[in-house]
Amino acid sequence: MQEKLMSRRPPLTRALVLQTAVALADESGAASLTMRALARELGVEAMSLYHHVANKDALLDGMVDLVFAEIDLPVAGTDWRAEIRRRCMSAREVLLRHPWAVGFVESRSAPAPATLRHHEAVLACLRQGGFSVVLAAHAFALLDAQLFGQVVQEINLPFSDGDGAADVAGEFLGDVAPHDLPYLTEIAVEHVMKPGYAFGDEYAYGLDLILDALEQRRLAEAVTDS
Repeated sequence: MQEKLMSRRPPLTRALVLQTAVALADESGAASLTMRALARELGVEAMSLYHHVANKDALLDGMVDLVFAEIDLPVAGTDWRAEIRRRCMSAREVLLRHPWAVGFVESRSAPAPATLRHHEAVLACLRQGGFSVVLAAHAFALLDAQLFGQVVQEINLPFSDGDGAADVAGEFLGDVAPHDLPYLTEIAVEHVMKPGYAFGDEYAYGLDLILDALEQRRLAEAVTDS
């Protein structure tokens, strides 16, 4: 019976190890992911994993690279604003699918190929879009600060949809007198509790403000350099 089970098991490969690790982290978080737990999920001995990943850090490097590979790459030489916006919206969706990853995507000291291709594509889009080296660096940092901040907020909210937000706001308002917190009450009643509200929509609004401001800086640099 054991021989039959082993014959049905797919061969252990680096890709399978990484994909399984990502699935486990998606389910229970990266903190609970151990080499032993991963080996158990794959139906192998833990030592077998080290033929494909050198250690836990190498495993995390590979997992992060799989996440980066899911993000839409911006295309350089076209409309930089539209391409960077598309990349940022895609990155938010990917990180929400893999909430554990937001704490790791910029912490790897040995970034793998997909990660490097992603960074190169973003910078190429900005530089070929008319950004100076310094402005491109500022833009990259600012865009990712908003991205990671938004994702951290979304994955830690005490609700997951508009109805949930309205419920939380309603409970809060039930405990306070409107005249004590008039502006907070106003935001809750006239915005958060309205049909169709979704906190995730705030990301696109903020992103557009940032892109507008970056375009102004890009144009100002062009005038100064001319």
